[in-house]
Amino acid sequence: MGIPIHKFSIQDKSSFHKFLNRSKSDLSETITKIIPIIQNVKEKGDLAVKEYTYKFDGIDLDRFMWNMEDVRNFSIPTSLQKAFEEAKKNIEEFHRYQIPKSWTQEISGNRLGIKYTPVDSVTIYAPGGKALYPSSVLMGAIPAKLAGVKNVQLVTPPQKDGIPPVLAFVARLVGIDRIITVGGAQAIAACAFGTETIPRSEFIVGPGNSYVAAAKIYLSGLGEIGIESPAGPSEVLIIADSKANPEWIACDLLSQAEHGEDSIAILLTDSMELAIKVQEEIELAFKQRTKRLSIKQKAIYNNSFILVAASLSDCVDFSNLYAPEHLEIMTENYNQIFEGIVHAGSVFLGDFSPVAMGDYISGTNHILPTSGGSRLFSSLGVDHFLKRTTFQEIRKQSLQKLYPFVKEMSESEGLEEEHGHSVYLRTL
Repeated sequence: MGIPIHKFSIQDKSSFHKFLNRSKSDLSETITKIIPIIQNVKEKGDLAVKEYTYKFDGIDLDRFMWNMEDVRNFSIPTSLQKAFEEAKKNIEEFHRYQIPKSWTQEISGNRLGIKYTPVDSVTIYAPGGKALYPSSVLMGAIPAKLAGVKNVQLVTPPQKDGIPPVLAFVARLVGIDRIITVGGAQAIAACAFGTETIPRSEFIVGPGNSYVAAAKIYLSGLGEIGIESPAGPSEVLIIADSKANPEWIACDLLSQAEHGEDSIAILLTDSMELAIKVQEEIELAFKQRTKRLSIKQKAIYNNSFILVAASLSDCVDFSNLYAPEHLEIMTENYNQIFEGIVHAGSVFLGDFSPVAMGDYISGTNHILPTSGGSRLFSSLGVDHFLKRTTFQEIRKQSLQKLYPFVKEMSESEGLEEEHGHSVYLRTL
């Protein structure tokens, strides 16, 4: 057994179309399950949250909310502190360049413009199941703070040993206002509606299981919260030529596979020789690095594959159709290949740019659109937490000049009696 290898031609849709259909789970059944949870939390508040926490997590909590004073004595090794501090510095610097400026401009004699204002409150969701992701707290909180959000809270599932010290440290590092130890759909509902002790948030970001994803999608659809994008399994797609290092490629594919059994790892190449070597390196890695082995093997054997194309151009075309979350380009002419990329959450250029650098330390955001979402959505950034308000100051001289056009347009829509007349009155 090994990661499947297939030949494909971009001209022959039957040879590759099936690979575009991700093995993503249908959330319709999950949404049906979480609707009663959401409704119950909305109606009963803390009582419902406590009941669901005991039912799903097996923990009887006497409190959900922890102020930062409550966790001020939590500590982690100095070396780990320095790592997060370096990551914070790089992430802040990268995202600071994203801050837009409000502006005004004269157009047809009128003063028009845009004013940016931050959302009032944001929740960062940090999973607590098979793995903790304190790095996601950096990714969510830093752009929110740079946007000017005044109220940022961290929500994470409860642990039998209490709040993990690493989460407490990172929360303090980025200026989180409070930590709420609730997980799952009940946490999303509590933050969307607010309870007796859990403050309401306007925006919720961060990864989670299918119940968290379903709750975010459902409540976003109702207009109760804002979200960064619909979330699915983590994925990487690598475009590589014959000169790429097969061991590095195998490791990069496995670094996505270890996220979860539903993760997706894909190699696109024009070299069958490279494909076979990567397949062999993956099997060798399974023998040498056995941590989370079952998870990695299920992700590789069930969801992942290698496609061998006639040319790198075909690989680029397939990648744009697939619209991956993470895209690595490990070719001799990677900048030229990158010019042809139009759909990807985040791109990693050259042999020395593994996804893990973006996950942790380089400065780009690792909260990205998945499941083809990069055709429509972008990586989490400062703009997600800003509202863009347009404004106009109309001058009388311009209004008189433009009224004839308003008259024609309002009459064509049958709205001249009030729309058109509201302008006409001001020309007198």
